[in-house]
Order: sequence, then structure tokens, then C-alpha cells
Amino acid sequence: MAKPAISVPQILDKLESFHGCQEPCWPVEPYLFLVWWHCGYPASDAACARGWEALNREVGTSSWQLLATPVPKLARALKPGGMVPELRAMRLKEIASRIDNEFGGNLRAALTGPLKDIRKTLKKFPNIADPGADRIMLFADMAPLAAVPSNCVHVLVRILHGKERENYGVNYREAHLAIEAETQATFDSRKRAYLLLKKHGQELCKRTNPKCEMCPVNSFCAYFAGHARGSAKVAAKRSAAK
Repeated sequence: MAKPAISVPQILDKLESFHGCQEPCWPVEPYLFLVWWHCGYPASDAACARGWEALNREVGTSSWQLLATPVPKLARALKPGGMVPELRAMRLKEIASRIDNEFGGNLRAALTGPLKDIRKTLKKFPNIADPGADRIMLFADMAPLAAVPSNCVHVLVRILHGKERENYGVNYREAHLAIEAETQATFDSRKRAYLLLKKHGQELCKRTNPKCEMCPVNSFCAYFAGHARGSAKVAAKRSAAK
């Protein structure tokens, strides 16, 4: 595989110049993130924020408040966040019950020991897989992991190598390894990478119909270069056919 035309730090600098500095819009405490994550569906920053605001206003977010609230009332509070509010309400009940019964009301205090054990504990909660567990540990300042935004794993793969793979796990690993190899193993550096790649994937480098012409790194992007060559070939064939 040819060496990429641009390094990860250079990519991040260009993305920051274009998008500006980014800050997390979600709660960084592990338990509160689990609640926030179920406040919207399909899960997105905007949907979760709407559900989170309504839940805080109408119920509250502590485990005892969630456990004391009937499912129909919880569902009504979560409805601004999108679909299946009843299912999300029941999952919040499950999370709150586990927090109290298994972790003595303090999830963070229980997340100690080897990273593989912490990850295993987090993945027992609904809708948390490896990307979500890494995200929680990074933003809770538990470990400076090279986390990759779960819905934007394609961004670095496209820029560095061209079209992303069909296998999600392969894309995640490639992006993870690139961040791990080329960024400092600090919380600030890894959070910056996560947030900028997430912003770029949501705004421009979308999984479908990416806005490549507006991209601040398109002159170095292997994906864009491949599409440009493909477009040139199509244009040449059309011209020759006339």
C-alpha cells in the first residue's frame, strides 16, 4: 500500500482550521453518558440532546429518579428524542437498576483494573459495543484511547487509503491504528482527533453523497483522487464516443 500523501496530525490541523475547535456535547461521566445515549433514537447528537433536555426537565437523570418514574411517564419525556420512546424508557430502567444493584450507585468507582475488564463491564449495558466503550473511557479521562466515532469510521480510511472497506470492523481498526500511531497518547490529543473526525464525517465526509468539493483536505485525499480519476475516464469515454 502506498504511503499516504498526508499525515494524521496534518489532517487534524486542516480540519480544525476549517471546522474550528470542537467540544463534546454529551455528558462525560460514564453513567450519565449511558443515559444520554438512550435519550434519542436513531441516536444522534441532536436527537439525544432533545431527549436529554426533556428528561432533565420532566424527570431527572439520577438512578433513583429513573427507577421511581413509571415507564409511560419516562416514555413521554423521551419522546422528543425520536422513535421507540417506550423501549428506551425500559432500557433506562434497566441501566438505573444495574447501577444501583451491581455498582452501589457509582459506576465510575467500579470501572477499575485492566482496560479489557472495564470494556467488558461497559459492553454489558444496552447498545454499548467496543466503539462506545472506548468513547466512554476516553472522555471520562479513564484512558487516552485512540477512539474512533462509531458512525464516522470511514473518514480517515478514505483520506489515507481511498474507498473504505465493506467490513465495519476492518474500517474501525484501520482508523484506530492510524490515530494510535500518529497522535500523542494524551487525553487532549485523542479527544481532539475524535471530535474533529466526527464533525467532518457529519458535515462533509458523509457515508453517502460526501461533499468532497468543499473538503479542506481533498487535495490530499486518496478517496477524492480516485473519484477524480474515475470522473476523468468517464469524461474521456464520452468525448471519444461523440
